[in-house]
Amino acid sequence: MDRLQSMRVFERVVSEGGFAAAARALDLSPAVVTRLVADLEEHLGTRLLHRTTRRLSLTEAGEAYVERVRAILQDIDEAHNLASAHTQDLAGVLRILAPPLLATHVLAPLLVGFHSQYPKIQLDVEVATFREPPFEDFDITLMAADANFDGDVIARKIVDTQAILVASPEYLRRRGTPRAPQDLREHDLLRVKTGGERPRTLRLFQAADPTMEHELELHPILWANHADTLLRAALEGAGITGTTTELAASFIASGTLVRVLPPWITGQLSLYAALPSRKFMPQRARVFLDYLIASTRQQVDNALKACEVSCNLVKDAPAPAPR
Repeated sequence: MDRLQSMRVFERVVSEGGFAAAARALDLSPAVVTRLVADLEEHLGTRLLHRTTRRLSLTEAGEAYVERVRAILQDIDEAHNLASAHTQDLAGVLRILAPPLLATHVLAPLLVGFHSQYPKIQLDVEVATFREPPFEDFDITLMAADANFDGDVIARKIVDTQAILVASPEYLRRRGTPRAPQDLREHDLLRVKTGGERPRTLRLFQAADPTMEHELELHPILWANHADTLLRAALEGAGITGTTTELAASFIASGTLVRVLPPWITGQLSLYAALPSRKFMPQRARVFLDYLIASTRQQVDNALKACEVSCNLVKDAPAPAPR
């Protein structure tokens, strides 16, 4: 029995929550995964997993064993990374966790450029939403947080950003351009649901002067718990929605979306790359982080410049149409 392989397979069965999921993740057959875990249990002389038709759970021995296995596997991976760091050839797999929005609008646009510079680094991206992200299971975890974020995690700031309002040029031609926050009452709003709640009020303020503030009661035509749905609806001319500068960057730069009501914003956020607590960071993770930060900041700068252009056009746009 290859004990190291059996340990890796057992850990993945626990992480994935089942034999079939672990088999898919490891590109092994379910029969091989089952056999390796059974061989490990036989070698240890104890059962590690409770198996039922409905669920899989750890035994008391399994809970203690998986914690030690994870520490051992991490040490082995770090030893490999330390040895690999002495070569100039940047290669290997980089595991990244990202929520859907950041995976689509931050990660995906930079992949071509990164691959052209580092063709031997492979990216394994897990797209999922977690209340408590499993930072230790990934080399890099992308996350967004508000200005009050003070989490107990090792994280590197990628960029500061703002939550802004945007609409398509076609919508603004059809319905007119809001000149003041109060004008939003005459427009079609597309709002995100938070925690299942449908918000009725919208707070706007100016970053340069937080005392400049408006809180409006509005009646959106669309709520959704999926920000990409709202963004797509805005692109199709359905109304005005909120998003962050880096997510809207490519659309603003291309002219398919226009910022509405500058310099008013609805929030201030920061994008972070959270790292596992282990001290050693593989060189491939370092170069990816540097590339991610430089590319994202450039993307935001381009969007802000495009905003300035679109804002000048907005000054000459027609006033809101009466309803």
